[in-house]
Amino acid sequence: MSRTLNKVMLIGNVGKEPELKETPGGVPVTSFRMATSESWKDKDGYLKEHTDWHTVVAWRGLAKVIDKLVTKGTRIYVEGRLQTRNYEDSEGNRRQVVEILADNMLILDDRKNGKSREDEEDDFEFNDDYSSKSKEIDDDFDSRFDD
Repeated sequence: MSRTLNKVMLIGNVGKEPELKETPGGVPVTSFRMATSESWKDKDGYLKEHTDWHTVVAWRGLAKVIDKLVTKGTRIYVEGRLQTRNYEDSEGNRRQVVEILADNMLILDDRKNGKSREDEEDDFEFNDDYSSKSKEIDDDFDSRFDD
């Protein structure tokens, strides 16, 4: 059996307000655009810059945290994996999109809207239902690899 790895780690800035939705089954999902940039000097000494845009998708509890704490312009660290999806657009053309399926997120800004991160954490109520459901999902996932 060959082993593979699908791991993404990004540090960048949120370029669009996160958008929270729910699946028909009531599962929260948030998506947003994130920019990562690199800069270098060309052979003539001129500063060049390139920006890549990524679509980040988060589910369940992480989706709610991102919706509550992350805004356009926030500098964040996102960890997750690449996911490729195919769909048909409104004109019937087949399209493919590559997204970052987020597992973890850290806010890197010191302050947001005049509040410290500690103040924001006090304002956020974490839903314990997610914790127990997450444990069930993790246990189910782990049991597939017990052999």
